[in-house]
Amino acid sequence: MRFQEQLLDHLPRLRRFAHALARNAADADDLLQASVERALLRREQWEPGTRLDSWMYRLMRNLWIDTVRAETRRGETFVPPDAGELLGTAGNQEAVVELGKVGVALRQLPPQQREAVALVVIEGFGYKEAAEILDIPMGTLTSRLVRGREALMARLGEAA
Repeated sequence: MRFQEQLLDHLPRLRRFAHALARNAADADDLLQASVERALLRREQWEPGTRLDSWMYRLMRNLWIDTVRAETRRGETFVPPDAGELLGTAGNQEAVVELGKVGVALRQLPPQQREAVALVVIEGFGYKEAAEILDIPMGTLTSRLVRGREALMARLGEAA
C-alpha cells in the first residue's frame, strides 16, 4: 500500500488525537492539516515496514508542542469550548450529550494526562506503544494514565 493511502486510512484516528490535544475543533483541524502536510513533506524520514500510525502520532504531538510553545511566547491563551458543542447533531441526543460531557472533561485534564488517556483509552494503543509515542518511560505513562483516569471519572461524576 502506498504511503498516501496508508496515511488516509489513519486520518480518523489522527483527527481524534488532534481533538484530544487541541481542546477545540478549529485548533484540532489546523493541527491535523499541519501534521499531514509535514508528513507528506518528510515522508522519506518514515521507515517502510514500521508503524506509520505511531510515526504520525509522534509527529503530531511534536508539532502540537511546538505550537503551544510558540503561542505561549506570544502570550496567547486558549479559550475553552462551549459545554454544548455537540448538541443539535443527528442521532441519539442522550448519547451525544454524554459524549459531549466526556469531551469537555477530557479537555480539562492537564496536557500530559490528556495525551496518555487519549492514546491508551481512546485510540487503543498498548502502554508500551503509547510510552514510545510520547517518548517517556512506561512507569511515567502508567502514572499519568492512572491520574488522568481518576481525574476524568471525578469530573464525569461531578457532571452527572
